[in-house]
Amino acid sequence: MPRPISARIHLDAIRHNLQFVRDTAPTSRVWAVIKANAYGHGIERIYPALADADGIALLDLDEAVRVRELGWRKPILLLEGVFEPADVQVADRYRLNVTVHCDEQLDMLEAARPRERIDIQLKMNSGMNRLGFRPADYERAWLRASRIGSIGSIGLMTHFATADDGAIDWQVDAFDAVTRNLPGTRSLSNSAAVLWHPRAHRDWVRPGTILYGASPSGCARHIAGVPLRAAMTLESRIIGVQTLQPGETTGYGRIFTTDRPMRIGVVACGYADGYPRHAPAGTPVMVAGVRTRIVGRVSMDMLTVDLTPCPAAGMGAPVELWGAHVGVDEVAEPSGTIGYELLCALARRVPVRCEAAEMAAAAVYE
Repeated sequence: MPRPISARIHLDAIRHNLQFVRDTAPTSRVWAVIKANAYGHGIERIYPALADADGIALLDLDEAVRVRELGWRKPILLLEGVFEPADVQVADRYRLNVTVHCDEQLDMLEAARPRERIDIQLKMNSGMNRLGFRPADYERAWLRASRIGSIGSIGLMTHFATADDGAIDWQVDAFDAVTRNLPGTRSLSNSAAVLWHPRAHRDWVRPGTILYGASPSGCARHIAGVPLRAAMTLESRIIGVQTLQPGETTGYGRIFTTDRPMRIGVVACGYADGYPRHAPAGTPVMVAGVRTRIVGRVSMDMLTVDLTPCPAAGMGAPVELWGAHVGVDEVAEPSGTIGYELLCALARRVPVRCEAAEMAAAAVYE
């Protein structure tokens, strides 16, 4: 039989989370963000769950083409825009919306001769200081874009640096001050702003990680009580059991020492599967339906868990590494990272599956 580790994708969870976004921002349209191969979940796998989104947002042209060829007929937004003139031709062919964040991208659109005008999102750097026109240059960029014959509608867009810790007013005020008299739809809210900043909901919201049930702050307690559902379960089984005496150690580096007799379960999961190597002792895990903890150092293919809370668990006992009962953020946070990284880093060697009914062919969305 194959190695017992696998990941399951829950399309009903994505549908539920998308509806939660709609309920939370009821006057906004929704860009469903599926960058990085849908945060590691797989674009083709989750596509049937996206029917109620108003648009799809991502980064790569290849991913945009894949979505269009799956049958998506609503808008698709390239969040970083185009990188070279040939990309404009692809955007034209596949009817893609394009984020514009610099004059060089306006140059490419001005030189292009697309069959149809290309709708854009003009991005303001309101304080994130990554991409976008600075507030002092934004109206000039908008005026220039409005005169380019290859550009259709112009949406107004920015991105928050600190929506997850409560501070957005400084960016919203900067955005509003410049765009007050400019026409066009507004798109400000990432996942954190969807959850915690209704002032920023505007015409479009752009939920990413919350579609998959993870915390935008990377902290599990920040979404305690928020009715999100995990879209991915990483699961395995116990493949070995050791009984240790007080003072014995387990794993590389001998970093965990028992202080009492302890049964240790060996799980078929390691950092080569995408589990964080730096997960410390105490990181939660579910064994046979009972919450317990990992002990010792995570190795390439295995990790070890304390079976004290689940004395009946032995060879073959089911293990949830993250999912509905152990949030991915609960694993990421003590490991010094965020749930986004763990979901995106799921290794190719891990088999991924959806329920057969969930993977039924999706209708073409009008």
